[in-house]
Amino acid sequence: MSPAPINAETQLVGLIGWPIEHSVSPAMHNAAFAELGLNWRYVPLPVRPREVESAARGLAALGFLGANVTVPHKEATIRAVEQISGPDAVASDARTLGAVNTLVVKRNGDGETSIKGRNTDVAGFLGALKDGGFHPESTTAVVVGAGGAARAVVFGLLHAGAESIVVLNRSRGHAEALVSDLASTSGNAAPRALHALPLRRETLIETTRAAQLLVNATPVGMWPYVDCSIWPEEVPLPSHVTVFDLVYNPVRTKLLRLARASGANGIEGLGMLVGQGALAFAMWTGQEAPVSTMRVACSQALRG
Repeated sequence: MSPAPINAETQLVGLIGWPIEHSVSPAMHNAAFAELGLNWRYVPLPVRPREVESAARGLAALGFLGANVTVPHKEATIRAVEQISGPDAVASDARTLGAVNTLVVKRNGDGETSIKGRNTDVAGFLGALKDGGFHPESTTAVVVGAGGAARAVVFGLLHAGAESIVVLNRSRGHAEALVSDLASTSGNAAPRALHALPLRRETLIETTRAAQLLVNATPVGMWPYVDCSIWPEEVPLPSHVTVFDLVYNPVRTKLLRLARASGANGIEGLGMLVGQGALAFAMWTGQEAPVSTMRVACSQALRG
């Protein structure tokens, strides 16, 4: 379906980040708007560091109904939302993660606006995990990485009932900080075992063999470094393990190829990207997102 013509009634949302020229989110959301016949547009909004609060205020001034937020602005957006609409405007999970990736602009009857800060990464991850046939309750997981993506993964696994989680990172201090932060805020959701270890070849192999889930939450294997993988090529991956690679460009990463060559189940990162986008779409429009259309649009944009 062709998009509706742009006119004075067109509703606007966008993507705040720096840089953002390679993002597939505009293609994904605009295809969804066209599929449902909505007169909406999703536009890229390159925002330099230190200009996040000004950009967030500008959304409301320009009539935008929301925006996604990507690196490196997810943490700074929390402070921006607090300055604009107060501490309660940031969702509790977004505050725990230290990252807002979705803004929702609301207007009251007097024309005043407020901005809410949300995070859809956790739900996007868990949805993709479920769609891939893996249920994390009472399982053991290994998460490689200690950045923002890893925090969302560990947070999601904690609250989905994982029995044990091992976080591996080249800097053990970063892994320990992640584990400490999330263990102290998880309450009754804390597993019996939550460990931080340095990322070493032997440690990765040993912990993965004892796990049911391996998650790559690092950029290793992302285009253009498509021949890289966190897993040593000469060592077969355990066939009983489900491997989730958050990298979505390329869709079929080297890690996933190694997993499938070993008979292990592999889950593509594109599912998380589409899942978190679909949740944001519903927050803005109040309608269920056409997920299959969004996935096709992402795949086409990535091939381009």
